[in-house]
Amino acid sequence: MESVAVLKNCPLSPRKMRLVVDQIRGQKVDKALSILQFSQRKYYAQYVEKLLKSAISNWEQKNQGSKSDESNIIVSAVFVDGAVVAKRMRTAPQGRAYRIRKRFSHVTIKVDSINKVENQKAEA
Repeated sequence: MESVAVLKNCPLSPRKMRLVVDQIRGQKVDKALSILQFSQRKYYAQYVEKLLKSAISNWEQKNQGSKSDESNIIVSAVFVDGAVVAKRMRTAPQGRAYRIRKRFSHVTIKVDSINKVENQKAEA
């Protein structure tokens, strides 16, 4: 049974966050956690790692009696959407002002067991 975890209004830009989540899409959960732990973008990876652990916990709650260590769970889908944009002003020369746009993002992670994902692909 598929489980979902969503992080809303993360104070990081969606474009840079996509670079991190693209690395874990389709990976097994234990491998994805190790990828995030040693990622070059540590600040971004911390948010995604915490969210992935939440998705694993949600999966364990739905599938009572089965542990994530024993089962083959993969990250079936990950996507990052843009959220609100905070607009700020920065002083510029000759009395002007430059606009600074601080972008936020929504991150969604879906995890599922390998058997269910393979069955869905075979049916399609």
